Amino acid sequence: MLQKIQRMEELIKCLNHARYTYEQEATSLMSDFEYDKLYDELLQLEDELQIIRSNSPTRQVGYEVVSELPKEKHESRMLSLDKTKDVETLVSFLGEHKGDLSWKLDGLTVVLTYRDGVLYKAITRGNGDIGEVVTNNAKTFFNLPIRIPYVGELIIRGEAVISYSDFERINAEIEEVDAKYKNPRNLCSGSVRQLDSSITKQRHVGFYAFAVIRSDVKEPGHLSDFDKSDSNDTISNNNSRYEQLRWLASMGFETVHNILVDQHSLRDTVLWFKEQIEHFDLPSDGLVLSFDDISYGLSLGTTAKFPRDAMAFKWQDEIKETTLLEMEWSPSRTGLINPVAIFEAVDLEGTTVTRASVHNLSIVKELELGIGDTITVYKANMIIPQIADNLTRSNSLVFPEHCPLCGGIIQIANATGTETLMCINQECPAKQIKAFALFVSRDALNIEGLSEETLKKFISLGYIRDFTDLFTLHNHQQEIEQLDGFGVKSYHKLDIAIQKSRVTSIERILYGLGIPGIGTSNAKVIARALQYNPDRICQVSYEELLSVEGIGPILAKAYVEYFSTASHLNIFQSLVRDILELQQEENEELQDLAHKTFVITGSLAHYRNREELKANIEARGGKVTGSVTSKTDYLINNDVLSASSKNKKARELGIPILSEQDFLAL
Repeated sequence: MLQKIQRMEELIKCLNHARYTYEQEATSLMSDFEYDKLYDELLQLEDELQIIRSNSPTRQVGYEVVSELPKEKHESRMLSLDKTKDVETLVSFLGEHKGDLSWKLDGLTVVLTYRDGVLYKAITRGNGDIGEVVTNNAKTFFNLPIRIPYVGELIIRGEAVISYSDFERINAEIEEVDAKYKNPRNLCSGSVRQLDSSITKQRHVGFYAFAVIRSDVKEPGHLSDFDKSDSNDTISNNNSRYEQLRWLASMGFETVHNILVDQHSLRDTVLWFKEQIEHFDLPSDGLVLSFDDISYGLSLGTTAKFPRDAMAFKWQDEIKETTLLEMEWSPSRTGLINPVAIFEAVDLEGTTVTRASVHNLSIVKELELGIGDTITVYKANMIIPQIADNLTRSNSLVFPEHCPLCGGIIQIANATGTETLMCINQECPAKQIKAFALFVSRDALNIEGLSEETLKKFISLGYIRDFTDLFTLHNHQQEIEQLDGFGVKSYHKLDIAIQKSRVTSIERILYGLGIPGIGTSNAKVIARALQYNPDRICQVSYEELLSVEGIGPILAKAYVEYFSTASHLNIFQSLVRDILELQQEENEELQDLAHKTFVITGSLAHYRNREELKANIEARGGKVTGSVTSKTDYLINNDVLSASSKNKKARELGIPILSEQDFLAL
């Protein structure tokens, strides 16, 4: 059974890679015959195992966009675990019993309900009593089976996580430093709780099961090679937590790595897990020890806060003493000045550490820091350097009154009860560097060769003061060629990139300006609504902008205020009138679907998938949403006469239901 599941996963990976290279890179890794042969093998395995992965090429995922996530109460309250950092406490807790030791993954806990083998519902942990329903998003988890060989109702609990490698990949694609995500946990939480499930799909969220909550068998189901049972109620009769996880693996789930232990092997097993941390790609903040005997564990009951059948183990932080040498005050694009402690080098968890972020002024004051103080430092979750305590507490640190980069006045902000330092100079180079970095980024003007370090040099030397100066750098050619890291070839390459960027689109310019709240998608929406007219784009009124679908009052206010600043308006007009050549990015040959809203459901025949049909609609000026509402103009469903919920809603609202052929006739 497990070997067949492994083969199924190999086929999914192979076929998805082949399809990606064919569709995105125009490269064929195999013949159609070979692809079809492997595809048929996958179909056969899925039918035999009754397991279908969400990322299987045999399944076309339809993404859904909702206005808000519905809430739902859990069947039983989800409690937190009691914690310890002492291995001997774990040994004492386990006593003479067998235990199950596993990773404590650091993501978002999700409860899944399967009915008759099909994923029925997914709910986040929420506050333990009430969670958010994220079923459509869960269906995009790359390793989650949406169908399993189980007849009846099965409820399981697991952790949705984003790996470190995927976290780094996603952050690497973000040009704006301040916009980068802080850690995988926060990114995962936001990804799972998206209103648009296509975004969740892009984030490559994985699910790792760690507990069976309830199983309810209606009738004998699919026989598995793993349990050799007569029915799928083996799990109901299995009282071993370790064996339950093995059973979940046989159902197609990926489970947290777990090891069966007793009081004699527990210490060595904890050490083994600790040795794996350096190479473990999934974020973890410790371990979980549970009694393997499920009935015994449940018989212990709970305290007011914790269940008595399990305990979390947090890594004992390695803490070292060192001396605070300096406090670096680092300005950011938003004006926030971040305090960074510089101290004598210490070895922590196998690496040399010399600096740690102190986050904000409130923490600096709480620690009563001063240069020369003896401080203790550690790595939070064995990764992020932090100050644990200040043993000297001289409280002699002098806070800056002026920005270290521009000399502008600094103010203390306290909007949320946390004190921060802010540079109020709007012309601060830190703000300019970030603004220029956005303007030349890939989704804006796309000028290769202008890193933040290069921009910093050009600003400090006076070569560029606003966006228009980027296109007059040829006036400084000789000086630039003499700069460290530059030369004749480097300058020539940069000049070519600048000239190439002159041909661009109005939506790229809009995004590159850095108007608060205007991302790439909003820039396209506004440009289209204002008919790509530069004069209308910079002179649009607040009321007119509010009438654009998807633009709310906060964004509209920020947009209008931006262009009400004379310098912003002059730079934009200079760019579009004198410097740049505007070119339409979208297919303007046919905008016959402008102002029309579509919903797509069901399987497709003419188009390869819903994304292709959606792209066609948007290129023709239309919009695609996930739910049928009074604002929907057409529902596309090849099964026009079906009794689906979307068809029913469309009929109630008098919305036309089109087949693909009907749509093509438009």
